[in-house]
Amino acid sequence: MSTSSKSSKFSHLPRASSGPLVCPFEGRDALQSCQFNKGSAFTEEERKTFKLHGLLPPNIQTLEEQVQRAYEQYSSRDNDLAKNTFMASMKAQNEVLYYKLIDTHLKEMLSIIYTPTEGDAIQNYSRLFRKPEGCFLNIRDQDRIEECLSNFSRGEEVDYIVVSDGEEILGIGDQGVGAILISVAKLALTTLCAGIHPSRQLPVVLDCGTDNESLLTDELYLGLRQSRVRGEEYDQFVEKFVETARKRFPRAYIHFEDFGLHNAKRILDKFKSRIPCFNDDIQGTGCVTLAALLSGFHVGGIELEDARVVVFGSGSAGTGIAEQLADTIATETHKPKEEASKQIWCLDKPGLLVKSLGDQLTPAQVPFARDDKEWPDADSRDLLSVVKKVKPHALIGTSTKPNSFTEDVIREMAKHVEKPIIFPLSNPTRLHEAQPEDINRWTDGRALIATGSPFPPVDRNGGKYEIAECNNSTCFPGIGLGAVLSRTRTLSNKMLVSAVKALAARSPALQDPNGPLLPDVRDVRELSVDIAKAIIKTAVKEGHAEEEGIPTNEDELEEWIRAQISSSNVGGTSRSGSGTRPTYGGGYYYAGGATAPYTSGAKSRLGVTPYLLPAAIVPLYFPGLWLYGAYVYPYSYHYHYMNDTSHKNESLPVNCICQQYLECGCDENSNSTYYESLFNGTQPRNTSVAKVVDVNGTESIYINGTLANGTTAADSAATHFGVHGSGYWIMVAVVVGIVWT
Repeated sequence: MSTSSKSSKFSHLPRASSGPLVCPFEGRDALQSCQFNKGSAFTEEERKTFKLHGLLPPNIQTLEEQVQRAYEQYSSRDNDLAKNTFMASMKAQNEVLYYKLIDTHLKEMLSIIYTPTEGDAIQNYSRLFRKPEGCFLNIRDQDRIEECLSNFSRGEEVDYIVVSDGEEILGIGDQGVGAILISVAKLALTTLCAGIHPSRQLPVVLDCGTDNESLLTDELYLGLRQSRVRGEEYDQFVEKFVETARKRFPRAYIHFEDFGLHNAKRILDKFKSRIPCFNDDIQGTGCVTLAALLSGFHVGGIELEDARVVVFGSGSAGTGIAEQLADTIATETHKPKEEASKQIWCLDKPGLLVKSLGDQLTPAQVPFARDDKEWPDADSRDLLSVVKKVKPHALIGTSTKPNSFTEDVIREMAKHVEKPIIFPLSNPTRLHEAQPEDINRWTDGRALIATGSPFPPVDRNGGKYEIAECNNSTCFPGIGLGAVLSRTRTLSNKMLVSAVKALAARSPALQDPNGPLLPDVRDVRELSVDIAKAIIKTAVKEGHAEEEGIPTNEDELEEWIRAQISSSNVGGTSRSGSGTRPTYGGGYYYAGGATAPYTSGAKSRLGVTPYLLPAAIVPLYFPGLWLYGAYVYPYSYHYHYMNDTSHKNESLPVNCICQQYLECGCDENSNSTYYESLFNGTQPRNTSVAKVVDVNGTESIYINGTLANGTTAADSAATHFGVHGSGYWIMVAVVVGIVWT
C-alpha cells in the first residue's frame, strides 16, 4: 500500500473543533469585545498578534489571578445593588471573567445577579443604564420586529429566548422596559447552571408601555412613555413576536417571564401546543416548590393522595404551584385532575377563592375555586379561618404580603400537624410572609421550611437547621437544557412532573430528616443534568422529541447530555481546552462533523458504521503516535470542489478516522455547507487534523476526528488566528488548508 499527501486551498474552516478560541479583532477592538477581551491575561504572543502592546499593563496574569482581584473589587462594594452594578459592568467588558467569578462564588453571588437584588437593579434600570443588552421590541414599531431580530442572527442558531413584557416583575410590579434585565439574568443562569452557550441565547423585552406612574414621570425613563397597551393590540403584538421569532429561529425554545396575572397563563395556554415554550413564574416556580413539597411529604410521612395544601397568594406563582401540584397528584395517584385540585385551597385578596367570585377569578384561579356551600360564611374565608378548618399539611406563601403568616396562623397549623411544611416564598426578602427564625420558634423547631430567598440556618435542638431556598435556578435551566437538546415540539405536563421528581430525588432530607428540603445551589450543574435527562426521556417516550440519535441507554444518555454542556473552567482567546465540551448543533461541529462525541468504534449518531484499521497502518494516514488501531467512518457524501490546476469541477470521497478506545467526533453532515466549512487555505499549514491521501491510486480526504484526551483540549495544535470562534469556553477549528498539486 502506497500513500502520498497532496494539498490545496479550500474555503472555510469547521465552525468548531479541538483548539483555542480565535479572535477576529485586534487593538482596541479586541479589548472592547466582551466575548474576546482577556484583559491582563493576554499572553505575550497574543499581545503581539493582536497589536495590544501599549494598550495593557505589562504584567501577564492567569484567569485565576483575575478572579482573585475581581472578587476583592466586588467585596469592596458596600451594598448589594452596587455589587450587582459591578457585575453588570464586568459582563459588558469581559464575559469569561464574569462567568468564572460567579462560578467560583456561586452561592454567594446568586442572590446578587438574580433574586432578590436583580429586582432593585430593574427598578433603577433607566438611572443605572450604561450599555444596552438584548433585543428591545416596542408595540408602536411592530413592523420592524423581523428587522430587529435579524440583528441577532449572526449566522448562528438561537436555542433559547427569554422574553418579558415587564408587567409583574419579581413581586415589584410593572417595570416597563427595565424588564430586559430579568431576561438577561435568566439567560446568565442558563449558562451558569445548565451550560447553554451565551451566543445561542437571546434576551427580549416587549415594551407595551407602563402603568407605573413613577416611571412615566421620570425624565430619565428609557421606555415608551404611555399607559400599558392591553386587549387585541397587545395580543397581536405577542403573536407577531412569537411568529417572527419562530421564523427567524425555528428551533428556539421560548421562555416567558414576568407577564401579568391576566396574561401569563392565557399566553402560555395559547402557544404551548404550537411551540416549545415555558413560563417560569407558573411552571418553574411550580416545579421547584413541588419538589420541596414532595421532600417535605416524605419527611412528614404524608401520602400524596392525602395531602392538604393551602396556597396564600393566587397570582401567577401561586396558581402555577397549585397547577403543578394538581398535575402531579393526578399523574402519580391516577386521580382525575379535578379531584386532585380539591386537595388544594387557594386564597387571594378576596380571601378563599370561591365560585361565586365569578368574573373576579382569573382563568388560572377557576379550577381551584371552592363551592360556596362548603364556605357559606364569607367572614370565615381569611387565612386563619381556613387553616383552622382545613388543617393543612403545607402552607405556601406567594402573596407579597409581608408578615401575613402570623404567630396565630403558624401555631394553629402546628396544633394539627407533627411536621408542618411552611414556605414563605414571596420576593424580594422584605415581602416574605414570615421569617424562618419566627416559624421555627412558633412551631417549637418542628417546621419544615423553604423560602424564596436565601436565609441563614436557624438554631434547632442544639444544632443548625438549614433553610431550603426555592430558587427557580435549580429547575428552569435543566428544563430548558432538556428541551433544547431533545428539540421537543412541546413541553408536556408529564415532562414537568418528571423534572419535579428528578429534583426531589436530590433532596438531602431523603437521607437525613434534619437536612434541607432541596439540594444546595452549588450542585446546580448536576441537578440540571438530572432534570434534562428526565425531560429528554419523557419527550422521547411521548413522541415529542425531534432530535435524532438520542441514546436510549441511561448511561449513554447522561454522557450525551454532558458532552453538550459548556464549561466555565477556561476562558479567553487562548484556551487550554481542558473543560467540558460545549454545546453544538445547528451549524456547530467537531472536526469530524459530529454535534456530540461518542466512543470510537460505535456507530455514529447518524448511523455511519466504521471499519477498523490496524495500528501499524494508521500512521500512513496521519503520522504521529497512534497507540492503537483506528476506526474509519466512510461518508457517503463526497466533497465537491473546483480544481485550481485543471479548472474542472471534481469531487473526493471523505473519511473520518478516530483512534481506537478514545472519544470520537466523526459523523456525516451530508451537505456541501459542512464540507465547505472544513478547509481554509488562508490558515497556517497544519496536517494534523485533515489531509488528502492517495491510497492505491484513490485520493480521499481523511479527517482526524479523535478527541485524544477525552475533552475539548487542543493536543498539539498551534494557535491560529482570524477564525470565527463558535463555542463558549471554546473550540475553534484547527483544520487547515492543504495545497492541492
